[in-house]
Amino acid sequence: MLLATSMLALLRPGLLHAQETELRGEVSESAILSDQQRKAKQLALAAQGQQAPTNAAQDDTPPRTYLPASAGAIPDDSDTNAATGSVFDPPQATDDTSTDNPPPKPRRRPSAAGQKATDQDKTKPDAKAADKAKKKKATAATTGTKAAAADDSDSAATDQEAANRRALTIDSADKQKLDLGAERTAAIEGQNKKAEDDPFAATGVKWGSFVIRPTIEQGLTATTNGDSSSAGTSALLSETALRFSAISDWRENSASIDGYGLFRETVSGYRVHDAQGRIEGQLNVDLDNELRAIAKLGYEAVPETASSPNAIAGVSTQPLRQTIDGSLGIEKAVGKMQYTLTGAVSHDFYGDAKLSDGTSLSQKDQDNTLYTATLRTGYEISPALTPFTEIEVGRRTYDQRIDNEGFERSSTRLGARAGLQLDMGEKLSGEFSAGWLREAIDDNSLEPISGATVNADLKWSPERGTTIGLTGKTTVETTTTAGESGDILYSGRLTGERQIRANLTGNAALGLDWRDYVGIDGHDRILSAEAGLTWWLNRYAGLTTRVKTEKLTSNLPGRDYTANSIYLGVKVQR
Repeated sequence: MLLATSMLALLRPGLLHAQETELRGEVSESAILSDQQRKAKQLALAAQGQQAPTNAAQDDTPPRTYLPASAGAIPDDSDTNAATGSVFDPPQATDDTSTDNPPPKPRRRPSAAGQKATDQDKTKPDAKAADKAKKKKATAATTGTKAAAADDSDSAATDQEAANRRALTIDSADKQKLDLGAERTAAIEGQNKKAEDDPFAATGVKWGSFVIRPTIEQGLTATTNGDSSSAGTSALLSETALRFSAISDWRENSASIDGYGLFRETVSGYRVHDAQGRIEGQLNVDLDNELRAIAKLGYEAVPETASSPNAIAGVSTQPLRQTIDGSLGIEKAVGKMQYTLTGAVSHDFYGDAKLSDGTSLSQKDQDNTLYTATLRTGYEISPALTPFTEIEVGRRTYDQRIDNEGFERSSTRLGARAGLQLDMGEKLSGEFSAGWLREAIDDNSLEPISGATVNADLKWSPERGTTIGLTGKTTVETTTTAGESGDILYSGRLTGERQIRANLTGNAALGLDWRDYVGIDGHDRILSAEAGLTWWLNRYAGLTTRVKTEKLTSNLPGRDYTANSIYLGVKVQR
């Protein structure tokens, strides 16, 4: 054992020394390249069925050739230059191979980068489509990178660029396309403003949370009949008209106020002195549970016209009729069903009539109050069409239960109507209805006032700038004339307005009134026609003119008249 241990100790350092001097010695690069070239030639000759030439001094047995498991593990002959021995030199032709039958090259396994570039080339159309779809949502830097890969000019890029798509040129950042959203915006003053639908419409005055649009019109009227009566004569009248509208700009609810005043005074000719006006407000409030409340309140003061059935003959001034009216309605929608319950009150009171001799005649026996309740039920066939039915009940009470002639004039009102509501936007909107109305007077000696009713309020716009309107109304007119119950007045009016130019507007109207007296065989027919023009000098002032004709024909004596007039004036608005 001692001898064996000594021999092992002597042999171990020798092996280590041999490894250090022979195997771990320095190897030159030229030796490695020469060995690789020799092995590559032997491999190529072996593939052709030839044997490599051997040195006579060496052993006749050819050395064992190493064949790698995977192709391309060692460089082929085309990658080495015999002149310099470097793998980076271009290949040169050798005598070992024939130009007609070149030796097959070993198949090289593609690198990971090359395989990735090939896959990307196969899917290049899909990549281009995806890049174009995402181009609008990318940031400026990302868009530039993707655009460089998707642009048509990049289709001719080299294989190195296709293999490494992250590679960018030095000036690639300068060639990036800007995002359209990042382009410079022009100055506000240079932007084109949207054209206004009506450049000469009133701009209005801001007052609190309301926008008020006042209008004043002053002019002269030359007429053949100053007060539209059978005894009227020609006159030159001064007319002043004041109109205004106020609309709220609240976020949820809304309110509006409309009013007008008309004053006429004789300049020469037949004596006329009258004034009339009306103001009305409306408030719309949205409540809980899909309820909507609509409240209205109005006041009107109009003198009795000379053609009215209640006109008093032989007076210098007709009595002034004043009306205070108000209503409150509740709307409720349940699915396609729509319900509206409205309660209204209207009170008329009359002033004294001034006789020609300077005395006054009281008209207090005509003061009355009308209370009505109306229930409307509608079914929405579509948002544009809603047929409905209405039932109305009411009571008219006179301040004097028995008038000056000894008649009890209070009455009970009952009516029913059916109609259609239209809502087609600016093209066609409004409603119309037809039905029956009856007022039974408490005095049995007076015949009830009853008859068919027709009501309409439609607006139709066949083209932009043109508006056609149709209004119809049925009114019960009471009287205190002995032995008469009153009458039913049917009023219809067809209007048209055309914006000929931006600063020139034309309008026309046709009217028809029919009055049917109850208790006596009498009726009135009133025909009217009107046409006018308004030329705006600017947005705040314009010139206006109109011509009008009116004719009343009656089977009762002393009521026929004809009135023709022409008006010229100036209109100012804000």
